[in-house]
Amino acid sequence: MCVLIQFYFAYFYFMPLTRYKDPEPGTRRPVSVIVAAHNELDNLIELVPMLLDQQYPEFEVLVINDRSDDDSEFYLYEIEKQFPFFRVVTIKKTPEYLNSKKYALALGIRSAKYEHMLFTDADCRPCSPQWIEKMQSGYASGADVVLGYSPYLKTKGFLNHLIRYETLLTGIQYLSHANRGCAYMGVGRNLSYTKACFFRNKGFASHIRTIGGDDDLFVRDAVANSKVSIVIDREAHTESIPKKTFREWLTQKRRHMAAGRQYSAGAKRRIGSFLAANLLFYVLTIILLVFSSQLPILALIVGLRYALIFPVYTLSARRLQEKISLPLLPVLDVVYFFNYLLLGVSVLMYKKIRWK
Repeated sequence: MCVLIQFYFAYFYFMPLTRYKDPEPGTRRPVSVIVAAHNELDNLIELVPMLLDQQYPEFEVLVINDRSDDDSEFYLYEIEKQFPFFRVVTIKKTPEYLNSKKYALALGIRSAKYEHMLFTDADCRPCSPQWIEKMQSGYASGADVVLGYSPYLKTKGFLNHLIRYETLLTGIQYLSHANRGCAYMGVGRNLSYTKACFFRNKGFASHIRTIGGDDDLFVRDAVANSKVSIVIDREAHTESIPKKTFREWLTQKRRHMAAGRQYSAGAKRRIGSFLAANLLFYVLTIILLVFSSQLPILALIVGLRYALIFPVYTLSARRLQEKISLPLLPVLDVVYFFNYLLLGVSVLMYKKIRWK
């Protein structure tokens, strides 16, 4: 049953993603690119020139300098003097009991000049000068929300392999579900939506005090009355800087999983079924290896699972132009799902999670 459930997800949801073609660019609408940054001077020095260098006819770059006490303010204001389409919104203090990032983004959205907005984080890098244009092609079908993909940079070490594999599987899930008309989340590192959509869904009001969720919980609310599309070509990606230690990464993932508890019931059933089927598969495999006498049958089932599921993952990675290590794939898969279980238990036991 676990393997059959995995087959269902692989071939009903994931396989269509491998054949997905992005929409052709349509009307070039003016765009506000919005970045919320807290003490991100080093990242801004790298990111801002890449944003200013975007090849798009009409756009603005709006950076919300959120309570920074480094030299971000001086750097951003110097850039603002030189480029008329670059603007800075400075926040000195966040109102009590409000999530600081959502407050910063909300101010940025209200200050944005244009109806169509494109979001990324300070530690991200557009993969091409056509990033804005490629992401805006998602509106050609009349969408209100466009979901993009944001992989992590490749570095040395097993942790980096795990981070990129986790990002790949997460991306395959939310992009393939959106492609099937069941969008449930997006990532703020590469996300676009309209002002009308934001205000129609009352912004972040339903989760303003929740840590995280400025991306996935907003998409959760928006799908009820908005059309969602995806853009997955490499030129539409933003690359993110991965965490360097396991502890930092776990803290980041706990924050994301805490928001996941507030997904819709349907999304939790679908994603929960996929995760439970994979985790239970490994648990039962270990148990049967120890106690079962029907090892040839077990070997057949496990072999079929690897032979039919992993090629779908590989094709999906190729479509997203992600590189995964084939020799490490079985190990990464085991570690990913057991790590997910441990993270879930951690979130339930220790609910106090902080933003910057």
